Amino acid sequence: MPNKTIYVSDEDLKLFQRAQELVGGNLSGAIVTALRRFIEIEEGRQQGYDEVVLKVGKDGVRQIRFSGVLLTEWHQVGNERIEDIRVYRTRKGAYAVHSHFSNWSEFPADTNILKDWKQWRRFLGVGEQDWGDFDFEVVETLEELKGKIPDRLYARVVDASDHSNIEELDI
Repeated sequence: MPNKTIYVSDEDLKLFQRAQELVGGNLSGAIVTALRRFIEIEEGRQQGYDEVVLKVGKDGVRQIRFSGVLLTEWHQVGNERIEDIRVYRTRKGAYAVHSHFSNWSEFPADTNILKDWKQWRRFLGVGEQDWGDFDFEVVETLEELKGKIPDRLYARVVDASDHSNIEELDI
């Protein structure tokens, strides 16, 4: 097995020692794992993909992370609930749907919109809500996506999939 020598500055020596402790002595394994993650993220970034972190579960208490690009989003405030749906194209070519439904019947009872003016944004459905159900689903094709999201949103996804998000003009 070929050897590679890595020179570490005195300031970074503690970092390498801590990494070695965390992996049980196999520093090269930790370095390889970190390099793989770095390469994956950087290659994705160069291809136009971002690291996406989303809330999932009841009231969004958990998070998930993947590499993707936002194709389109949907925001509707209705009599019964607020709907936020975002559709991403993943780096592997699948479609990820992040849905957030906040039912008015579950509006946090501890919210006093009369005393705290900032709560009006929450009450009016403006901005990212922190209550409700956060769902996440991945499908492989556009055809699988049809029927899972509103028809108007599906039409946007099809259009975004057929065209680049940004059209470069030489004018």
